[in-house]
Amino acid sequence: MAMPPPSDAPAAEFAGQLFFRLWRASHTRAAAAFETIGLTPASFGLLNVIGARQGAIQQELGAAMGIDPSTMVSLIDQLEAAGLAKRRPSPRDRRAREVVITAKGRRRLERARQLVLEVEDEVLQGLTAGERRQLMELLRRALESSPPQPLWSTVEGD
Repeated sequence: MAMPPPSDAPAAEFAGQLFFRLWRASHTRAAAAFETIGLTPASFGLLNVIGARQGAIQQELGAAMGIDPSTMVSLIDQLEAAGLAKRRPSPRDRRAREVVITAKGRRRLERARQLVLEVEDEVLQGLTAGERRQLMELLRRALESSPPQPLWSTVEGD
């Protein structure tokens, strides 16, 4: 049985509260930076995964990112309209469409990665390089072992 927190523990001492506050600090700064290059946090996230998984099928992208299918279609449509990615028939499965990054998309992704690193430097300035690596490892482990959650959709916001 879980023990209640001590009555003198500040609200910020709960992991969820700390995650939320750190997420807000990072997300608001990243969103503002991405806006200067025509991206949103969601479109950056997808472009980043497409760049790493060249030729992934739409369904694979949605599953990897935890995004519902209709939202994934909309995000890919946005990237295609901007000339950053394109769909093409999959050579592995003629019924499927794979998504690839364009040369313009690769350039935009590199700029966006620079921007997100600048945001992380600002948000995590109180940590050493080793502590940042440790934080990333701990976050990955926590995410891998966390309970499943519903797929994300644009209804939740970006």
